[in-house]
Amino acid sequence: MAIRMKTDVFLRAKAQCPSHSRADVAVRDLVFAIDEPTERGGTNAGPTPTDTAIAALIGCTNVIGHKCAGKLGIEIGHLDITAKCTFDRRGVTLEEEIDVPFRKIELTINADGPVTPEDLQTVAAQVRKYCPLSKLFKSAGTEIVEIWQSAE
Repeated sequence: MAIRMKTDVFLRAKAQCPSHSRADVAVRDLVFAIDEPTERGGTNAGPTPTDTAIAALIGCTNVIGHKCAGKLGIEIGHLDITAKCTFDRRGVTLEEEIDVPFRKIELTINADGPVTPEDLQTVAAQVRKYCPLSKLFKSAGTEIVEIWQSAE
């Protein structure tokens, strides 16, 4: 009898919030801070919530990129990923409600492995299909521009 993987899993996180700006978040056996910079009343103990969202997209692009490459039998090596985001701050400053605060995210993904530009674009197309964070941003109306580049 084949073992079936669960299709739905529960993700859990909890936080102790010692101030108005800081959350010490626990996920599995990891604890990390999400905080505001000192100029916005925080203690700068960690990235902001919005920085964390962009960082999660980078991390997801890396993980799903390698999974897709592996499934396709394509060696991409290591990825170097840079994100640039156009963010509308009017919502977080309580000036007005903003439907799409993350207006545009440009990801530049550089692969250092022996991958051809064509094969890298094949991986990129698969990542667009499967990356849950990319899908989350796109569903919210964020324009995502991906620039995949190989060292070849």
